[in-house]
Amino acid sequence: MKAALILEHGDRNNVVVGDYPKPEAGHGEVLVRVKAVSLNHLDIFVRRGIPGRKLELPHISGGDVAGVVEEIGSGVTNVNPGDRVLIDPHIPGKGALGEDTTGGLAEYVKVPAINLIPLPEDISFDEAAALPIAYGTAWRMLITQGRLQANETIVILGASGGVGNAAVLIAKLAGARIIAAAGSDSKAEKLKELGADHVINYSKTDFSKEVWALTDKQGADIVVDYTGKATWPQSIKATRKGGRILTCGATTGFEAVTDLRYVWVREISIIGSNGWGEGDLHTLLDLVSRKKLKPVIDRVLPLEEIREAHRLIEEREFFGKIIIHP
Repeated sequence: MKAALILEHGDRNNVVVGDYPKPEAGHGEVLVRVKAVSLNHLDIFVRRGIPGRKLELPHISGGDVAGVVEEIGSGVTNVNPGDRVLIDPHIPGKGALGEDTTGGLAEYVKVPAINLIPLPEDISFDEAAALPIAYGTAWRMLITQGRLQANETIVILGASGGVGNAAVLIAKLAGARIIAAAGSDSKAEKLKELGADHVINYSKTDFSKEVWALTDKQGADIVVDYTGKATWPQSIKATRKGGRILTCGATTGFEAVTDLRYVWVREISIIGSNGWGEGDLHTLLDLVSRKKLKPVIDRVLPLEEIREAHRLIEEREFFGKIIIHP
């Protein structure tokens, strides 16, 4: 089968499209014919190499996968060949699909049957593939961990990417007042079209000062910061007394400086969020099916353009999710 193979860790030239053995479904497993895969920053991290994580190379990344059941292994009773499915990327006992196990940037992928979620006919493969990692992460971070309430003011950094777009849409559903930040005027304008009440281009200004002005010098109830090192000091300053800072990652570095004076004087809560909870993907699919949520898709590319997809993410030349069709 065709697959996007990471031959060795490093730059995007180490990803090539080549032949790879087609997997076979074992007991309790299912072989899925991949129809759509959405990329995440995680794919970039896997390609570069994650400290302390050793992968057998060549490796296939890709955790957000939607497709059709090709064959089922013995003992599988919950799906049949021909069923449309979305894959939950959290593989029990093994880790994340595409990060710890062989992923879906290929014509076929093998996963445990328990990881398959039925995909309604009224949801496209592209829409479904956009959901798990980005929208699942945003849902848990804002709703489960962050307890976002109607009329609260939320600042979303990196709002032009997959998780950021998801956070804007979910915050809008919750009835929050949204201040979305991005690195260019064009992206900021798109965020306003997406539903943000205010937008900030943080390549031009200190976003914490802008937030302070927009909130009558009170600060935001919630600041979403998964950028990390580059923005964390400003996020602390932008948070109101009794407010919350939510984080699910650190794309610019983990060693962020925290001025603890702000934390104790303002009684700020710093809340981590990791992945998604059981049932979150079902909730998101239901919202898409009921037309309450529409995932933002930047573009769709063939598998042969996987290096270009990596480039777009690394150089931040995208808005929403990039979908790959193997």
